[in-house]
Formats: sequence, structure tokens, C-alpha cells
Amino acid sequence: MAVITTLQRVPRPVVAAILGGWAFVVAAELWGAGHALHHDTLIESGLPRWAALALFLAAWQAMIAAMMLPSSLPLIALFSRAAANQPHPRRAFAAFIGGYAAVWSLFGAVAFIGDIGVHQAADAWLWLRERPWLISGSTLLLAGAFQFSSLKDRCLRECRRPEAFLVGRYARGLPAAFRTGWEHGLFCLGCCWALMLLMFATGVANLAWMGALTLVMVIEKTARAGERAVRVIGVVLLLLGALALAQPPEFASLCAAR
Repeated sequence: MAVITTLQRVPRPVVAAILGGWAFVVAAELWGAGHALHHDTLIESGLPRWAALALFLAAWQAMIAAMMLPSSLPLIALFSRAAANQPHPRRAFAAFIGGYAAVWSLFGAVAFIGDIGVHQAADAWLWLRERPWLISGSTLLLAGAFQFSSLKDRCLRECRRPEAFLVGRYARGLPAAFRTGWEHGLFCLGCCWALMLLMFATGVANLAWMGALTLVMVIEKTARAGERAVRVIGVVLLLLGALALAQPPEFASLCAAR
């Protein structure tokens, strides 16, 4: 019931963006073009780095809409109601979403550039190129360990209390709206960056992992059991990381699921 109430308060463009993000990725997979969204494909495509980055960021917007917006719906609904009293509520709301998306777009750019460095290291180091599971396994171990960090807990506290967050930061005007979205994006990034980094280990637009990680982030940030789930999820990620390092074929088949 609480979920339905929240959805009723969320502006329709946000719901459309979430559905559109998922529809875009699903359609790409059904049409056999999903591989074109993967960072590995773009890096190895021979395109200039700036062009590959631009194409990746365009696809990354679908990832932001599909995966990150659902976990922020309580705050989005609250901001929409508060902004209704502004002179230009739609512009203010757009600025708020823009600030949020800017944080995750910047993260996507940094992660993509970092992945280029990983590819270059693998190309130059035969031993690493022959053991790609070391990269995915290490990423899973990093994400699992981060679940137990104080930074994760602090950022999650901010994300779980949208009313308190908004009361302390809300102000009228487009710059203030953008700043509020930016600050929320930073806290969201602070608790979810390691989980989203897994998309680079498993392949951007991998539907199974997208769905699983989206559900994890929604539970952590909005569910009553979210605080307890954080540690459980951390253990699961650590076990998956161990599987990737100890049994690469089994883990590869797991990542291949769409």
C-alpha cells in the first residue's frame, strides 16, 4: 500500500522515465543489440575515446532511470509536492532531477574511463588478460566489503529519511533545486556506487543483474528491513566474489544470464 501511495505522488514523467529505461534495455536485448550498450564493446569498437564515452553516457542514462530513480521515489515525491508552491514548479523539479542525474552521469564517466585503463592493463599484461575473472571477482569482493563500511551506513541514513533531508536543504529557485538534487545524488552515490560498479563487472544492460541490483538498492533505501539486509547482501556479494575467483566457469555462466 505504501508503494502504491508513493507512486501516486510521483510525477508521471519520472514513472515514464523508469519504464522507458527498462523498455530501452529490454528492447535492445530482444533485438540483439544489447551488446552495443556494453562498455567492453564500446571500448574495443575502435571508435575515438570521446565518441565511445558519449555513446556510453547516452546508454547510461537508461541505467540511471531504470535502476537509480526507483530507490529515490520517496524523496522525489516529497520534492514534487514542495516545489508545487514555487513560481515555476516544473522547472524546479527538472532542475532537481538534473542535479541527481548529473552526479550519476559523472560517476558513469569516471567508471568508463577507469575501465579503459583496466582494458589497457589487460592488453599489456598477458597474465591478467588470461584471467579476466580476477577483475570481476575483485569488484564483487570490493562491493561486498563496502556493505560493512561506516560510509555506507551514513549515506543510507540520509537516503532513508527523505523528510529530514528535504527540510534541511529545500529552498526556492532553480539553482537551489539543482543543488538539492546534486546533494541527494551524492548521498545516493555514497551508498550505491560499489553496487553500480558491478554493472561494469557483469556487463552494462545485463538484465538479470540489473533487476537484482535495482531490487537490492530499493530494499536497502526504502524497506523496513533494509538496514538488516545490507549485511546479508554484503555476505552474498563476498561469496559471489569468492566463487568468481575459485570457480570462474560457474561464475561466467551466472553472469551470462539475461
